[in-house]
Amino acid sequence: MPAISRDEVAHLARLARLAVTEDELDLFAGQLDVILGAVARVGEVAADDIPPTSHAVPLSNVFRPDELRPGLNQEQALAGAPAVEEGRFRVPRILDEEPLAGSGISGEEA
Repeated sequence: MPAISRDEVAHLARLARLAVTEDELDLFAGQLDVILGAVARVGEVAADDIPPTSHAVPLSNVFRPDELRPGLNQEQALAGAPAVEEGRFRVPRILDEEPLAGSGISGEEA
């Protein structure tokens, strides 16, 4: 006896909002029956003495420890910049006078 009926396939198709023909219902019922049988066979293989795993090999934490290291000061960070203004990176304006989407604020006010 099939594990999934034609009516169940029709119900699943409705839930997934799939339009399927009468012929497809029969086809999908057979295909889903094969899939459910394969899943059942995998369930039979699993033994109680084998612990469930999420990975085939053990994983370990690969993060390095957080250590304070010296960074760049403002002058060093800006040294390679093509343009600097008031101690900041100078970048081209991209908003001009266009309003910011959904805010009612123009780019000039931002």
